[in-house]
Amino acid sequence: MYNVVFLGAPGAGKGTQAAVVAEKMGMAHLATGDLFRKHIASGDELGREVKSYLDKGQLVPDEVTVRMVLGRIAQLGDAAGVILDGFPRTLAQAEALDEALKQNGEKVGRAIYLAVPENELVKRLSDRWICRGCQAPYTAMDRVESAKCRKCGGELYQRSDDTPETVQKRLDVYFKETAPLIEYYRKAGSLVEVDGTGEVEAITGRVTAALKQA
Repeated sequence: MYNVVFLGAPGAGKGTQAAVVAEKMGMAHLATGDLFRKHIASGDELGREVKSYLDKGQLVPDEVTVRMVLGRIAQLGDAAGVILDGFPRTLAQAEALDEALKQNGEKVGRAIYLAVPENELVKRLSDRWICRGCQAPYTAMDRVESAKCRKCGGELYQRSDDTPETVQKRLDVYFKETAPLIEYYRKAGSLVEVDGTGEVEAITGRVTAALKQA
């Protein structure tokens, strides 16, 4: 299995690119947030374990998240590979993931880092609206044109933490936690930095080109 990690600050568009690139290249898109919700909704053992931490306001331990991710990867069958979106987020998580993959004779083949200037990230997030139903992202202009999601018809809303001041704090935390992670994959020889600015299609082209060169 060809394992790819997508890295990027809030607003970098990694969720959008992960989904588009996965479909274009015949890979599976594995978003840990979606996995959490799926297991919780099913009420299975792993879901109950995850819920017990979240109900207490605690972070889900890395070991539990890695177990969940590996379990999903094992179910993918003939997929050309998997794109991990939302995990790992820290150096400790990356090390835990690598150790678990190593036991299965696998590794992270590529870590795609979508690089976007901070001022652009603040602008994007401050202008972001989200569907309550499917979490699809929209802009303020989209919201003016329609208050409903074009995909599922859900209500569009703006997160309380998408104000410029709060966004800057979130970005500060992200870069503090993620800088070691970027260097970790750089040293491993798997990091590819991709320009995350411009039109979605252009960014997709850069990402797919980087993966095809692997």
